[in-house]
Amino acid sequence: MARPHVTLKLATSLDGRIATGAGESRWITGPAARAEVQRLRAGVDAVLVGAGTVRADDPELTARTEPPPSRQPLRIVLDTEFSLSLQSRLVATLKLAPLLVIGAADAEPRKRAALEAAGALTDAVGRGPKGLDAEAALTRLAERSVHTVLVEGGGHLAASLIAADAVDRLEWFRAPLLLGAEGLPAIARLGIGPLNEAPRWRRIALRELGPDIWESYEPLSD
Repeated sequence: MARPHVTLKLATSLDGRIATGAGESRWITGPAARAEVQRLRAGVDAVLVGAGTVRADDPELTARTEPPPSRQPLRIVLDTEFSLSLQSRLVATLKLAPLLVIGAADAEPRKRAALEAAGALTDAVGRGPKGLDAEAALTRLAERSVHTVLVEGGGHLAASLIAADAVDRLEWFRAPLLLGAEGLPAIARLGIGPLNEAPRWRRIALRELGPDIWESYEPLSD
């Protein structure tokens, strides 16, 4: 089955970092850039993050636009062990927007059952080399009639989708600051050897948002 159209959103420093070495990430980009992200959320069927992003930021992942959107996107967490805290903002805001947690098929069933009892939807896929099989998760979303997905983090999820050629568009918000090598990279290891193995992209838009830059890219076809 075809997978959804996947947009990867990155909000980084000029040197591609999403947080300081101490984990501080709010706020790298300014208000205008964050407002555009809210509009991106409002325009998709689902917003997808990894469990690490949830543990670090405790996000809500609703679309907060003015006026409010007619419907909220499905919020999805790839969480191998179904470890999402029942005290998280995602669970606390279930009345505002639905939540789907996708974990491993062999994960602890009691944790999955607890999330379902709290009102979350759950699904399960196999494990990949570095966590969940992200491609299988996308296939499951297509089966749920999810046609468009905005991926908002973290670095390992971004890397796994890029390596699988599963990113159709890249929305990159860059702030004019530098965090250095100790900062957390936006994209984890891709396992690239020679330079000609690097994924290449074509910039299709460039906009200024106050002090920040917003760039849009599509994969460069062979």
